[in-house]
Amino acid sequence: MHKTEEIPYTQEILRKLIHISSLAIPIIYSFVSREVGIMILTPMTLVSIVLDVLMHRSEGVRRIMLGVFGKLLRPHELRQDKILLNGASYVLMSALLCVLIFPKIIAITAFSILIVSDTCAALYGRKFGRRSFLDKSREGALAFVVSAAVVVAVIGALTGAGWTFFVAGVVGSMVGAVVEAASIRLRMDDNFSIPMFTGGLMWALAFLFESL
Repeated sequence: MHKTEEIPYTQEILRKLIHISSLAIPIIYSFVSREVGIMILTPMTLVSIVLDVLMHRSEGVRRIMLGVFGKLLRPHELRQDKILLNGASYVLMSALLCVLIFPKIIAITAFSILIVSDTCAALYGRKFGRRSFLDKSREGALAFVVSAAVVVAVIGALTGAGWTFFVAGVVGSMVGAVVEAASIRLRMDDNFSIPMFTGGLMWALAFLFESL
């Protein structure tokens, strides 16, 4: 994590606990149809974006938001010179796009990797990271890949997926780790870039394997 974007480690843990709660999204989506998933996620995403905008436009809303979430927000999320969405909005936008774009198993896998592996990379990397890798640490990237492989293994086992799913998932996990580590230079919020790149690559590999 870039030093200027760090918050105290205890607050990072609290932020990631909230992040982990987003696992409810792929869990619920596994039991409902794509249409229902879109119906649930669309209003949630719109409300989150509207609150983000109001936080920059309304002093009253800003005071309330800072009173509730202020200690958990990163410096760029507190800027007032321009509107920048916070992590929660990007999480919801990426979840909605995953459901809209990808086949169900890929959407669930890519989004679960975001939640689990981004958390592992952030917490492990900040605690034990010693060697740099792009904008983060090698240790954090390793934690991302290992935890993502576990996510792929669990989802694959639960769904009875074929070997191509596991190969695509592991490759996607490694790409996701690079995207997470390069989030600053890519100028993309990793809550958005990780599932988009991971899911996109898994989907592309699925097409490739089917054509072989």
